[in-house]
Amino acid sequence: RSDLNYEIDGMVIKVNDFYYQRELGEISRAPRWAVAWKFEAEQAITRINNVEFSVGRTGAVTPVAKLEPVFVSGVTVSNASLHNEDEINELDIRIGDTVVIQRAGDVIPDIIRVVKEKRKGTEKEISFPHTCPSCGEKIVRPDGEAAWRCFNSACPAQLIERISHFSSNSAMEIDGLGGKVATQLVEKNLIRDPADLYFLKKENLLPLDLMADKRAQNLLDAIEHSKTRELPRIIVALGIFGVGETAARILAEYFGDFDKLKSATPDQLTAIDGIGPVIAESITDYFANPGNQKMIEKMKKAGVSFAPYETNKKSSRLSGKTFVITGTLSRPRDEIKKQIIDAGGKVTGTVSKNTDYLLAGEKAGSKLDRAKKLGVNIISESELNQL
Repeated sequence: RSDLNYEIDGMVIKVNDFYYQRELGEISRAPRWAVAWKFEAEQAITRINNVEFSVGRTGAVTPVAKLEPVFVSGVTVSNASLHNEDEINELDIRIGDTVVIQRAGDVIPDIIRVVKEKRKGTEKEISFPHTCPSCGEKIVRPDGEAAWRCFNSACPAQLIERISHFSSNSAMEIDGLGGKVATQLVEKNLIRDPADLYFLKKENLLPLDLMADKRAQNLLDAIEHSKTRELPRIIVALGIFGVGETAARILAEYFGDFDKLKSATPDQLTAIDGIGPVIAESITDYFANPGNQKMIEKMKKAGVSFAPYETNKKSSRLSGKTFVITGTLSRPRDEIKKQIIDAGGKVTGTVSKNTDYLLAGEKAGSKLDRAKKLGVNIISESELNQL
């Protein structure tokens, strides 16, 4: 691999004879006359210059290693997540350490070990902050969790991430509202929660960087258009901890009406297949929060539909089937997930014995290996369309 003058992460080995290809034939997952060979991830050595802490949508405080820039698997890497405090302690990572990194699946930079023999004694232990790096509020580590969290609902960093999530393709799908615009809206105190998006005027947007008249109008039009999103998307947009696209669809189909979901008890929620006690508690806590109640009322006042969910118009041909998606596909992943969900299927992120199908695109990594070990059906995009 390292001797080639182009990037490659694997190869396909085929029987080079059409006659024998026809004789060998195919099975449902793949041809018998070809096999994919995935190379080991390329590694590189670099140094940790510093560690910074970022705050996510749910308040999780994540340590991020600032690396001496290094070229690995076709790109220059200068940042790598250290995930959490336990990961740091397990690998004994320190500022100033020489480390080995690789791009997991040739995508995500990951520190896999410390080169301890290169330590000089000047390395510094990484200390987690006691307060949120964004808002200054005290952070805590809940029992049973690996992450430290900020529980300040007004935290600017969380608000920026909440707005980006709210406007994402799996939620309200507001074109033109990315992280940079969200950051400016928060920094200029134009919005205090995602519902405030529906009360923005053109004069609020024009002072923003690179926001000309046409772009401002396009954004306002996209915000207006998002008011008619279906109930599962609205539930995703709310950002309830633990509730993704699959759980949102399950809830929308079960209750049909948003107000029924909002008033549901933990016992009612845990009675639903696919909703466990942790998610049930998260849902009830969310709707009991006065700030969240206020935001929902503002959304209704702005004209967001919250219309009852009509499950009868959805196909059920994939009902009860669980899918995992991996690799590079010809269409956006969100579009394919929507196709599966609309047909009654469920999409999860982890391959297990309960997985019915692994949809595998190019550059499929460890999920493909695990699916093969567990005997999970492996399908292509074209095979998905035929299900």
